[in-house]
Amino acid sequence: MADKIEILRVTDSEFARYGTVLKAPAEELLAAAATLEMPSEGAKYEPSIAVLEATSERDWYEREIFGELPIQIGCCWGHNRLLNALEWHKSSEINIAVTDFVLMLARLDDLEDGRLDSRKVRAFEVKKGEVVEVYAPTLHFCPCTANEAGFSCIVILPQGTNVPLETKPSDPLLFRKNKWILCHESNQALQDRGVVAGIAGPNWSV
Repeated sequence: MADKIEILRVTDSEFARYGTVLKAPAEELLAAAATLEMPSEGAKYEPSIAVLEATSERDWYEREIFGELPIQIGCCWGHNRLLNALEWHKSSEINIAVTDFVLMLARLDDLEDGRLDSRKVRAFEVKKGEVVEVYAPTLHFCPCTANEAGFSCIVILPQGTNVPLETKPSDPLLFRKNKWILCHESNQALQDRGVVAGIAGPNWSV
């Protein structure tokens, strides 16, 4: 059985190292994301979803959070309980909770010689309706389910993030555009896709 991780809240002071809770408009986005069909198993991620990007709230995030840089609004949703991997971007990421979910987080300065001891990972619950900014140096990955029904998380990022690269990078950790990633040593599926196994220690579960 996987090791269980202690779960804090994004409203706890410990979260300040990784991100912040925002007061931001999300009513239209939440309503639109609630129409997405939940996968029967596993999780899926789409970086750009038309029904989300058609909301009037898109302009607010583009202007107020990303300083008028073009953005994309997508969603990560389904079923997941394990750490498995951690990724990061050269920009903040906005997560909007369509359902309750748990984020497992670390920071770039937690890495030693390009590797991470998973005992440095912290877990934070995000409640339905909350909007959080995950800072650029924060390592994160697929949210974990807070209940059996599954999770749903709106994801806002600079346009083009997480899509395939056009050239082969010299950095083995650069996996997609604006996406660097390490996987847990036990995650053979991601290793088979070319992800570097750089996380040791417990593959935490919620």
